[in-house]
Amino acid sequence: MKKSFFILTLGILFISCNNEILPPEAYGILPSERQLKWHELEYYGFIHFTINTFTDKEWGYGDEVPDLFNPSDFDADKLVSILKESGMKAVILTCKHHDGFCLWPSNTTEHTIRKSPWHNGKGDLVREMADACKKHDLKFGVYLSPWDRNNAAYGTPAYIDIYRNQLRELLSNYGEIFEVWFDGANGGDGYYGGARETRKIDRTTYYDWPNTWQTVRELQPGAVIFSDIGPDLRWVGNEKGYALDPCWATYTPQSLDSSGLVAPGYVQDKLGQNGTRNGEYWMPAECDVSIRPGWFWHESQNGKVKTPEQLFDLYIRNVGLGGNFLLNVPPNRHGHIHETDEASLRAFGRILQNMYTKNLAEGAKISAPSRGKAYKPENLLDNDPATYWATVDKSTQAELIMELPQTTEFNVVSIREYILLGQRIDKFTVEVDINGEWQLYGKGESIGARRLIYGETVSTARIRIKLEAPVCIALSEFGLYEASI
Repeated sequence: MKKSFFILTLGILFISCNNEILPPEAYGILPSERQLKWHELEYYGFIHFTINTFTDKEWGYGDEVPDLFNPSDFDADKLVSILKESGMKAVILTCKHHDGFCLWPSNTTEHTIRKSPWHNGKGDLVREMADACKKHDLKFGVYLSPWDRNNAAYGTPAYIDIYRNQLRELLSNYGEIFEVWFDGANGGDGYYGGARETRKIDRTTYYDWPNTWQTVRELQPGAVIFSDIGPDLRWVGNEKGYALDPCWATYTPQSLDSSGLVAPGYVQDKLGQNGTRNGEYWMPAECDVSIRPGWFWHESQNGKVKTPEQLFDLYIRNVGLGGNFLLNVPPNRHGHIHETDEASLRAFGRILQNMYTKNLAEGAKISAPSRGKAYKPENLLDNDPATYWATVDKSTQAELIMELPQTTEFNVVSIREYILLGQRIDKFTVEVDINGEWQLYGKGESIGARRLIYGETVSTARIRIKLEAPVCIALSEFGLYEASI
């Protein structure tokens, strides 16, 4: 198993006493330890399951009675095992959506699972999901909607205390949390304890986000925080599950007006699709999408589940651009993943597993300029993210040629930057030797944590990569794969 990226930071600081050449200097904004761990995950699940599942709605109004929530056969262990077999490495549970119904017995409200008939009011769905994730070695995350259409205090200062207490409950009682997910939908019409009115809030000030996020930092220092404006992860700017090319890991959120203020739900979110070259923050894109048209299960959508081929296309367009793939899989009213969804997930998982079984570039001879022995180009093929190939400081353009042991067929090229030193590459091309002539296979600007080029199957024994950057080159891995779609 590969070593975790985050423990490798010391490698940057190491200076040998034996005249070893120093490592390259870092470039621009760098990822934090928690962000490096997140980059390793690449693909994980979202679970939307609450009152809406039983009312056939996407957004509950907040007046739904808890009696409605009563899945007949919910099995967290089975659900999580299906997600793991599809290749997922983590799960985020929608613990409270905009309707305000809490899937744990919260002490902050009566609108909770404790008032439902499920397990005679003694159930805790958050607990069951957290325990199942731990059993199957998947990381567990939580989504807590800031908007609450049920709570009578919403829109007043008192609600912020209620919201933060809900956050404390989730972050204190369910073990390690890898991600906390904050929505940008805030304020509007709702039940609000019977008021049935529209309540507007100032999105830039109402939640006092810096102090709300501080609760996460105090209780779960290893968790990444997601929202339209980070601070750790950014929304990609659409709910279709893909980024735009190029997709930079750095980002500077832009206000909707001349005030310069930004907040979840108050930002030019479409800019998240590309990010910002040399942005102010390391804030990579998380690409969220549902396997169905809706986020919650609807019987009418049983025939509209994304196919394995569609999921693979999304994977190329998010993980393949340096982001992470957050795929929503909503359970039905029994608490099961529908058989169509399950079949698609399993088939997609097999595609990924078979594709990554073998790096077809193994054993290749590599010709490229290098910084020295510790930074040799062969490091690209050693399956160790701690090592990397780097050029000398003044070499900001480089050409690398790989000669494979034999003529090889592939249709996926994978390139990784050594992101502990920042996102450096501005331009790259990949060419293949066809009958003695170099032909373009793929090109782009950003690389980042992983760049995947998926194209027609080609057969060659030689590959050439050309790279440009404002500073010296630093790549950690290279791979050739064959995906059977």
